[in-house]
Amino acid sequence: MDIGLSGCESETSTVRARLEPMMDGRRRWRYRSVREDAPRVKPPPVPDPPAVLVTGGAGYVAGPLLSRLIDRGLRVIVLDNLIQGHTDTLPPEVELWTASAGDQGVLEEILGRGDVSAVFHFAGDSSVEASVKDPVTTYRHNVAEGLRLIETVARDHAHVPFILSSTAAVYGAASSAAIPEDAPVTPQSPYGETKRVLEAALRWVGEARGLRWAALRYFNAAGAEGPLRERHQPETHLIPNLLNAARSGSAVTVFGTDYPTADGTAVRDYVHISDLADGHLLALDHLGRAGPSGAFNLGSGRGHSVQEVVHAVSEVTGRVLRVTPGPRRPGDPPALVADIRRARALLGYEPRHSDITTIIETAWQAMSL
Repeated sequence: MDIGLSGCESETSTVRARLEPMMDGRRRWRYRSVREDAPRVKPPPVPDPPAVLVTGGAGYVAGPLLSRLIDRGLRVIVLDNLIQGHTDTLPPEVELWTASAGDQGVLEEILGRGDVSAVFHFAGDSSVEASVKDPVTTYRHNVAEGLRLIETVARDHAHVPFILSSTAAVYGAASSAAIPEDAPVTPQSPYGETKRVLEAALRWVGEARGLRWAALRYFNAAGAEGPLRERHQPETHLIPNLLNAARSGSAVTVFGTDYPTADGTAVRDYVHISDLADGHLLALDHLGRAGPSGAFNLGSGRGHSVQEVVHAVSEVTGRVLRVTPGPRRPGDPPALVADIRRARALLGYEPRHSDITTIIETAWQAMSL
């Protein structure tokens, strides 16, 4: 029921009192003034959260980063040609574009929206052995497409931080026990050389256009996070091959038993993919607070020989492995171990999951998921 309020009417609006029942269960009424023809004010539209472009986002190393970006409230755009990627582990919130990282039209459409706040570039070939056999393909996928991405970002979006998935393979056969970022960059494989080229391009483009960048030099990415595990075709990495051999009972080949190391097998620094994902977020935060661009080692800071990893896999799985010695693979240096002091000091990086037992346990568990 409405009743007029004397003295409250005007030419532009009418204020009336509406009798409304009280909501406390009693038979009482209260007056509430109502401006009948007052304009209704619409709430302001809620802006979309910033977006992040992740090339190669359907791959093994990129996978754990996606959920972390989503947890930060960011919209994640994955650009992946799905030749090596897997869509079954992509979070449902991800916007997937099926194309190469160098597709000019797709890049301009995505970046042209104006809401991309960072670019993570994972896409490309990552096999040392394949790059030695077919260097032209590795250069096409890594260098040609990578440069097209860098060019597109730098031309109209130089304010967007660019984080490159790089590699310890840029160091080649390093002479020091733990390799710092200022060690000589002398790749021994086409794969390592392609990453060196992209790092150099970022440095020069950064000076010319003001692009902020970080090149994260992974050592040996390993382990699993939930169902996210190594599923390369073909599989060339040591730990998944050893676990496959433990499960099937087949023999596994150890490439090179005459290296100048303690037991004659190659020594590598294995870093858990969870630590790599955290390192990417730390690099993004570092660039966001105007930290200096540059290269950062992401590893565990500890080396394990192939023979030591074989023993650790046997301990975790409870199975004896049949190992066959084989020749060295072209492009494989004797030892690669990270000096991570720069990443610790500037990024706050700390490998919390990269002990060899945790790496193998998580990878072994993921094989049953």
